[in-house]
Amino acid sequence: MPDVAIDRAHVGRTVGTQTLFVSRSRLRLFAKATGQSDPVYTDLDAARAAGHPDLPVPPTFFTAVRLESPDPFAWLTGLGVDLNTVLHGEQELIYHRMAHAGDTLTATERITDLYDKRGGALEFLVSTTRITDQNRTLITEAVSTTVIRELSGAAS
Repeated sequence: MPDVAIDRAHVGRTVGTQTLFVSRSRLRLFAKATGQSDPVYTDLDAARAAGHPDLPVPPTFFTAVRLESPDPFAWLTGLGVDLNTVLHGEQELIYHRMAHAGDTLTATERITDLYDKRGGALEFLVSTTRITDQNRTLITEAVSTTVIRELSGAAS
């Protein structure tokens, strides 16, 4: 029996909720770190000229909301997963509306699927994070697949 088997009873379980106030300075730093050259993400006048009420949140920023916790992977270790066996498998973002500086975003992550391949040597943990604003309006859904390999290296 592989030593990565996660109990399927965890499907549907909420594994974390993080809240993040989106400031202009945070968005400007994110734009710089990600090489964003469009001034709409850094200059308030350019953002307003483009029809935004404030600096818009770039699409990839939503991944940062999930990682806002001091230990964003504690839920995985709480399931008995050795982080040395974890690989990022896939990420999908489903956008419902734009967020802007001044919004407070809340990300609630839930395990939505668990399945295995190669006779259990690889497990795939799918989580869906719903990101809402301060009005509880759905902004984005992030679907992430984490691949967990058994420690024996059979999946190498």
